[in-house]
Amino acid sequence: MRRTITAILLAAAPVPALAAPDYQAQVKADWDRDLGKLWDQFHRNPELSFREIKTGAAMAAELRKVPGMQVTEKVGQTGVVGVLKNGAGPVVLIRADMDGLPVEEKSGLANASKVRQVGVDGVEAPVMHACGHDTHIVALLASARRLAALKDRWAGTIVFIVQPAEERVGGAKAMLADGLYSKFPKPDYALAFHVAAAMETGKVAAGETIQYSSSDSVDITIPGIGAHGASPHMGKDPVYMASQLVVALQGLVSRERSPLAPGVITVGSFHAGLKHNIISDEAKLQVTVRANDEATRAQLLAGIKRVAAGIGTLNGMPADKMPVVTVSEGTPTTINDTPLAKRLNAVMVDTLGAANVVPFEQMGMGAEDFAYLVQPDTGVKGYYFAVGGTPRAAFEAERQGGPAVPSHHSPLFKITPEPVIVTGATAMTAAALDLLKPGAAAGAAQ
Repeated sequence: MRRTITAILLAAAPVPALAAPDYQAQVKADWDRDLGKLWDQFHRNPELSFREIKTGAAMAAELRKVPGMQVTEKVGQTGVVGVLKNGAGPVVLIRADMDGLPVEEKSGLANASKVRQVGVDGVEAPVMHACGHDTHIVALLASARRLAALKDRWAGTIVFIVQPAEERVGGAKAMLADGLYSKFPKPDYALAFHVAAAMETGKVAAGETIQYSSSDSVDITIPGIGAHGASPHMGKDPVYMASQLVVALQGLVSRERSPLAPGVITVGSFHAGLKHNIISDEAKLQVTVRANDEATRAQLLAGIKRVAAGIGTLNGMPADKMPVVTVSEGTPTTINDTPLAKRLNAVMVDTLGAANVVPFEQMGMGAEDFAYLVQPDTGVKGYYFAVGGTPRAAFEAERQGGPAVPSHHSPLFKITPEPVIVTGATAMTAAALDLLKPGAAAGAAQ
């Protein structure tokens, strides 16, 4: 599937080279002075979802150094909100996520994380910034500094949010529940970006409709009746039933969902039993469900509950021992506002040059809880874009048979932070300046 930027912006006709915006050099100067060291600090010391206490405190301290910034901590548990006002005008929200992942870093970087932490699930695990959130928060700070220094070019209010728990798709929802849109100025527009390891540094891309799929984490408990492994007829084998369920779930994708409506059901975890010759009394599955529209999402979730119940009935389980299906975490599809995306994609071309604004292509079914900030009932228009994080030389080496470029969430994940932060902060600053041009009216995305 390919989502293209407005055709006129990608016309093949040659265009004159554009001068870099004057503030881009200042972003680079900030990187050289202190932001590089700050990124190094965050990369060495990642924290798990809703456990980002030190990260949140450090970002709050840095935002407080920005002239005019009013900072509030512990919004949605560990989130940070900074408000920068500059007279009457629209309200723009700029968001960056800050949590790491329970992954042991094997990137080979000199500043690889050695951190271990107990997560909200009570499990101690190694922690790594295996998705680039350390670059996101540093770029947000770089944008905040530039916009504070450019108040003669914009009017209105900017709300900077440092969001927890994106990896558990719960942080945005928690901040909203804690009054993000009632205790602080409610935005007309919400902006965010994500580094993309599969894109070349210096490039950006944004869809004019869908940007990310929905995601739901589903936990399934399949009760059994324990017995000796040599006498299976004396019990009810939950491993057998769970295995039937693993296979049957794929029928929801291959035989009930339209082949033109993307959807994924992946069983990522299967746990049961403790010994070779014991039929256990329980099996547990952990499942991720992805879709590109809310109708397909609802269909798949309802289907999982129906098929699980059917497996219980098929195996003659009593009513009090039927499979239990729980949706523990989830986020809707992330959809860019089409008029806003067309407008800001044009801004990206003007700012970075047409060669650096590439067509958006959905390569997988990753998800983002930024979706909660721009749901239709909020009235907030959203624009989410990708920023390349891997040097061209790494892709060329891969094509020549060298090492593959590591994916997000891999223990080998590594991106080049400086161009990500400089490009991301420059692009974000340009988008905010366009939306907050003096005299601009909220909702005037044409």
